[in-house]
Amino acid sequence: MGFVPIFTISPTIADALMRIAASRQAIVDLPMTVEIQARLRETAKLVSTHLSTAIEGNRLTFQEAQAVIERAGQGQRARDPVRRRDEREVLGYYCGLEAVERLVASGARLTAVVIRTLHALVMGGGRTAVRPSAYRDGQNVIRDASTGAIVYLPPEAPDVPALMSDLVGWLEDSASELPCPMRAGLAHYQLMTIHPWYDGNGRTARLLTTLVLHLGGFDVKGFYSLEEYYAQDLASYYSALSVGPSHNYYFGRTVADLTAWLEYFCLGTARAFEHVQRRAKEAAASGAADDRAKLRQLDSRQRKVLALFRENATIMAKQVGELLGLQPRTARTLCQRWAVGGFLAMVDPARKSRKYGLGEEWQSLIG
Repeated sequence: MGFVPIFTISPTIADALMRIAASRQAIVDLPMTVEIQARLRETAKLVSTHLSTAIEGNRLTFQEAQAVIERAGQGQRARDPVRRRDEREVLGYYCGLEAVERLVASGARLTAVVIRTLHALVMGGGRTAVRPSAYRDGQNVIRDASTGAIVYLPPEAPDVPALMSDLVGWLEDSASELPCPMRAGLAHYQLMTIHPWYDGNGRTARLLTTLVLHLGGFDVKGFYSLEEYYAQDLASYYSALSVGPSHNYYFGRTVADLTAWLEYFCLGTARAFEHVQRRAKEAAASGAADDRAKLRQLDSRQRKVLALFRENATIMAKQVGELLGLQPRTARTLCQRWAVGGFLAMVDPARKSRKYGLGEEWQSLIG
């Protein structure tokens, strides 16, 4: 039978989709340097990592999570034995986000193996060489932490592989039929419904959501974090996911109307994109102001030479002479002086025909 979600595209969903599309285009059109884009992307990954793990009870603050990731980048292992599990969760989710970036960059297809690999990274504590996780081999039960009452009883283990295959097949078949944000929301819901593993289902569902959005062209340069929306009101997040007349998968979950969940998800995506649009606009304006200040530090000839670097990674003194109307010897002397001052960076100085790159401090002016 496969996965056949039941929903209606309500006015709330339709309005949210239009807002998402508008913010997406506005962000794509913003002029930003490579440096600013990299900074916004990294901030979004850190926020997503912190909040996605915090949703599951991780105790690290944002600053502590950031420090853990920075230490791991320097080859240092988790240091706090009391919070080792928290640190491993943070590193696992961050590795998952990096894997999403690589998958999108490579144009990979979304498969069950990809999803299982994302789960393995989530549970891997920062290891990047992982084998795809096996699905659970028994029943698991989601209970209320305070009362112990059963909140949800997922499908039985023998049904999980087929259900996951159905989900992947539906995602591929629906690519041309449904807007990408709706597909991402339904993928999130269904993975949480199947609950393919004993642990890590929520984090993997959120990574899958991000992957579907990015593969569908809704990455908005990687600047956003849907986790901020979920974390603002966890009760609403879990309530939106809890649909159907029964807590048992086999008694109503498969035929539940998912309109309310999609309204929650699409509205949250619209808000997240609009939030990112405001932040990106501020960052772009700040970057432009910084660039204007930097430009004022350059003399008129240096400003003209910047144009050469917009077309070439490296230049020679001959090009500078031709641009500025200088004799070859004068152009060479000028380039050498600029290299000493840091405006230019000498490339392969052993060669007779020396090449120059733009100094690192000035790279943002041509981004």
